[in-house]
Amino acid sequence: MFERYESGEQAILVHVDFSDDQNKEDLNELQMLVSSAGVNNVGIVTAARGAPSVKYFVGSGKAEEIAHTVAALAADVVIFNHALTPSQERNLEKLCCCRVLDRTSLILDIFAQRARTHEGKMQVELAQLRHLSTRLIRGWTHLERQKGGIGLRGPGETQLETDRRLLRGRIKSIQKRLERVQKQREQGRRSRKRAEIPTVSLVGYTNAGKSTLFNTLTDAGVYAADQLFATLDPTLRKIELAEVGQAILADTVGFIRHLPHDLVAAFKATLQETQEATLLLHVVDYADEQYRENVDQVNEVLSEIDADEVPQLVICNKIDRLESVRPKIDRDEEGRPIRVWLSAQKGEGIDLLKLALTECLRKEMVHHKLVVPASDGKIRNVLFELNCINQEHYSEQGDWEVEVSMLASDWHRLDKKLDERLTQYLQVT
Repeated sequence: MFERYESGEQAILVHVDFSDDQNKEDLNELQMLVSSAGVNNVGIVTAARGAPSVKYFVGSGKAEEIAHTVAALAADVVIFNHALTPSQERNLEKLCCCRVLDRTSLILDIFAQRARTHEGKMQVELAQLRHLSTRLIRGWTHLERQKGGIGLRGPGETQLETDRRLLRGRIKSIQKRLERVQKQREQGRRSRKRAEIPTVSLVGYTNAGKSTLFNTLTDAGVYAADQLFATLDPTLRKIELAEVGQAILADTVGFIRHLPHDLVAAFKATLQETQEATLLLHVVDYADEQYRENVDQVNEVLSEIDADEVPQLVICNKIDRLESVRPKIDRDEEGRPIRVWLSAQKGEGIDLLKLALTECLRKEMVHHKLVVPASDGKIRNVLFELNCINQEHYSEQGDWEVEVSMLASDWHRLDKKLDERLTQYLQVT
């Protein structure tokens, strides 16, 4: 929306080491982001500061060093590992004579490359437009307000005002379409709730191995690669669990530290799968030295989208890269699973994960023994239709003795429907 240099594939990376944790970023993560975007890293400039500079974000001396490095290495773009203000971007571009991008713009570019579905493309466009709207100020200073006179009269707007108006209109249009998508998703969730089908949502830091685990559990064949944000569009598949039956497994976009708020807002419809889930599988790359910080960042985003109250089962992934670590289940004092150690890539520990999932979702199940008289054949038909019978046999008196397992909500609803005859036939032990 304003005249800027063209962006190329040869990039200079700029990383500033701040003393406070709020502005700290990881240089290795920036290099992975740049690689995921398909950009060639030709040089790195590092600096240390107590706080960002107003004009260049870095000091004037370091800004001159960046400009010299760009000229020496014939770079096309400078990528900062931090969020820049519009004025800082313009000042740096004027100094370096090339395109300057910040961390948010880089992540948005990766998302734009990864989006495949119509919904995903709309969400990315919405985030990009919101980000761009803050960068329109003084973007068209070379165009003055339109003059009056014959043949020259116009709407009286500057080009900047026209762009703002068009931008607001496009944002509203995308928001309305995304609201329709959100209503469709809500209908799907309501139907699953009515059918009492539990939903398990995969969450975790980007590149933790969520899609690989998803493929291992479902044979879905979704795109999985050793790069950041390989998955963007959500995928849902059915899985079968012993003693639970069908469950829905959802693969979602990965989180990252300082995830742009525009992205969180734009992906509200997608992230709602996480909010409404019965259980979250928090996938953690335990081979990453910074896994503790990554876990904290994911929990921070979950809190931001109001999903921090959903029960979690931590998946300690990539144990094949660790020495002397075997697949296992860690339990709390009450014996409930809290962590599963596995390797999604090698398929090690998948059986333990299914066992843990069964135990976590089975807590809503009830197990009862019934003694049903031969005269009440309707109950027998109903229980067979629900496919909830574990064992059955007939007593010497001709009564039907049966063991059933079902969701507690199903039991109470069925008991009410049958005038509480299920409770009447319960076998007292």
